[in-house]
Amino acid sequence: MTSSQLPPHQPQSAGLDKKTSAILSYALGWLTGIIFLFVGKNDPDVKFHAAQSVVFFGAVSVLNIVLSLVGSLLGALGIIFSLAGLALSVFTVAVWIMAMVRANNSGGARAELPVVGKFIAPYADKLAGSVQ
Repeated sequence: MTSSQLPPHQPQSAGLDKKTSAILSYALGWLTGIIFLFVGKNDPDVKFHAAQSVVFFGAVSVLNIVLSLVGSLLGALGIIFSLAGLALSVFTVAVWIMAMVRANNSGGARAELPVVGKFIAPYADKLAGSVQ
């Protein structure tokens, strides 16, 4: 099937349909988010999923680094920061799975991340709109 034979409701991103592109934008966190932010630039919904992935997983990565650094500087009190990092990691995996499930269930249409989506969506919209 050539690209001219595709139905008009399924824009292509790197040869993938909208649903697959939305799911894959979460696959490796902010890394695949960055990739699909540029590859999926013809579809605003894919760009939204990709931007949401970049914002959420990027913030989690920075927070994890900060927790590790502060924990290593505090010696015995660092255990508290290590436990906070572990809790953050468990939360991140749960949101990651729910994000891919939600992208699958929505068929790739715009869907906010569970739990944190209302806080992240405005930033994801700005990021998605800034990539041409």
